[in-house]
Amino acid sequence: MKKILAMLKAGSLGVGLCVGIGTSLGIAIGAATLQPAHADVVVELYTSQGCSSCPPADALLGELAGREDVIALSLHVDYWDYLGWKDDFADPAFSARQRGYAATAGQSMIYTPQMIIGGKDHIVGTKAMDLADMLMRHKEQEAAIGLVAERQGDTVSIRAEAAQASAGGLIVQLVQYSAMETVSIKRGENAGRDMTYHNVVKGWSEVAQWDGTSALSVDAPASGDNPMVVIIQRAGPGPILAAAKVK
Repeated sequence: MKKILAMLKAGSLGVGLCVGIGTSLGIAIGAATLQPAHADVVVELYTSQGCSSCPPADALLGELAGREDVIALSLHVDYWDYLGWKDDFADPAFSARQRGYAATAGQSMIYTPQMIIGGKDHIVGTKAMDLADMLMRHKEQEAAIGLVAERQGDTVSIRAEAAQASAGGLIVQLVQYSAMETVSIKRGENAGRDMTYHNVVKGWSEVAQWDGTSALSVDAPASGDNPMVVIIQRAGPGPILAAAKVK
């Protein structure tokens, strides 16, 4: 496991479950220019403070959080709160998002820990070798959309352009997260553990719908000091076509 963690951190790249019911573009914005040959890979970890199988997956996400080519996000679900410990990061909207992914994939169950890579590939969140393989595959794909996001006070300016005019049916989303949170868990399956979580999502909002036929330019309100990312994704939720950290 230590070797695998080292691989994930460097970018070279048996589980218990809690089961529950391309073309390069150039776009200028102020002084910032983005010309991606490959898009950053979004990894969503669905996890819970009340899930005894989740800590190894939380640790894996912590390793990913330090990589420049990955956008690692921890989404805490609420459907394990009844086990004796209420997850104070949990949001019913994240549980609903996970159910949406399951429905899109034709799956009947959701579980923790689960990782969803690029909005389309689903793996058990502790399968480090599967994760490394998926990241490599996604990094080989050319970017479908050029995207840049820049913060100006309490506003995020988002500019994007699709490589092909037929992109269609896209959702532009702004995600705010806390880089690190430490929690002393008093009850439930992880009672007595002090857990550190990385890139804990605090807010996920839709800021625009885009058909991809013309260049996108939108300003989204964004209060607070938390770091943010912009994600452009097919409705469903479906595949993520572009993602960028807000500068």
